[in-house]
Amino acid sequence: MGRPTEVPDAPVTPATGGGGDALPPTAGTLATGAGAPVAGVPAAEAGAGASVTGAGAATGTGARRAPEIAGAVAARRPGTARRGTADPVKSLMHRHRQLCERAVDPLEIAAGLEAHGVTDRVAARYRHRDVFSLAEELFARMPKTVTEPAAGPGAPERDVHTRAAWSLRALLPGAACVATVGVLELTEGALGGGARLAVALTGAFLALAALALALRDGPLRAGSRSPFTAPLYGCWLLGYVLYGEPLLAQVLSGGPEGPWEITPAPLLGLALSLAPAAWCAHLFSVHARRKLRGSRALEEFAAGVRPLLFGAVALHLCVLIGLLHLARLGYGSGGAFTGAAALGVLLLLARLLTGHGYPGPAIAALATACAVEALAPALILAGRLPGLHFLARPVDLLVVAGGTGAVPAVACGASALGLLITATVVLSRASAHTTARADENGTTG
Repeated sequence: MGRPTEVPDAPVTPATGGGGDALPPTAGTLATGAGAPVAGVPAAEAGAGASVTGAGAATGTGARRAPEIAGAVAARRPGTARRGTADPVKSLMHRHRQLCERAVDPLEIAAGLEAHGVTDRVAARYRHRDVFSLAEELFARMPKTVTEPAAGPGAPERDVHTRAAWSLRALLPGAACVATVGVLELTEGALGGGARLAVALTGAFLALAALALALRDGPLRAGSRSPFTAPLYGCWLLGYVLYGEPLLAQVLSGGPEGPWEITPAPLLGLALSLAPAAWCAHLFSVHARRKLRGSRALEEFAAGVRPLLFGAVALHLCVLIGLLHLARLGYGSGGAFTGAAALGVLLLLARLLTGHGYPGPAIAALATACAVEALAPALILAGRLPGLHFLARPVDLLVVAGGTGAVPAVACGASALGLLITATVVLSRASAHTTARADENGTTG
């Protein structure tokens, strides 16, 4: 009477459908604690965390889930949706929001991304083949706060007028030098030493003022990026062209003693070469931006812009050599023409780097050339001291091999070569050509 009635285990009867056929086991069959499968529990219900009482609900048995399955089901909350993946391009757009808002075309965004270290390999993480493709998506998705000014019908005419304006200003230093030399030639023997010195100083002042005016705008404009030491180094190098070689010759001969002759012909050639240098810089900038618009990868742009740089430098050097020879024919021989040619290339590369946002290497190259030119006569004078004659030995060997003009040639040539290597690297970056430069459109600064 008091003992519970024992009920024998009944066999598991599979559920049948409407037609009486047994349903096959589903993918969501769960194992019971006794090892028997539980039919009729779909996998989707198990994944969504539906409450299933176990095998006893379907079969009449009291078997329970395995602990690991029960824990996995209980961990999932009903109605919890899987969180989607974040948009990587959107996060990059917010990170560079200011760049994307101010850009007037995808090229500026591509160059800005490159300046921040985004390469084609990094762009692949954002599911783009290169930086240009990534920049196009950023440009398309970012609403612009400023609109690109529309080019009016008079834009080509304004370009012609403004280019003519800075071209004429680039001719002023050469014109001032030619006028000064002509006055000194015509008044030779008629004016005294003091009057001729006054004429020379006036001409030098006018030439420097014209040079400053020419460098205010146009392709050689550096703006606020030019350090205050750059004009000092430039004046030293130009002064050495005028006085350096005669001074070094007197120091080598035991002097200096009394006044020495000047060599104005190389300086005249350099002054006349300012206008060709401006046009070479302008052509390089215009064709580099055109190459940037047609490139689809950073490597492609770098490979295309390097020949443009070499071509601009070579063209300027050829024109400069011709002007130096004309100056020699017009004002007589004398002067370090090789050093003057090297100085012209050095100054052009320095202005290109400064104008494109890299004034540091330009200043370093100019300072190195000035230091070498100043060190040569100092070593000769120091070699006269007892026991220090070895200091003058390098300068003596250099002068014996190439004359006094070898010193500025080595100083400016080595600096120009180092600057050319640097320019080949930095000016082949897209970020070097994104600054809105007034010389490209011919506007004044």
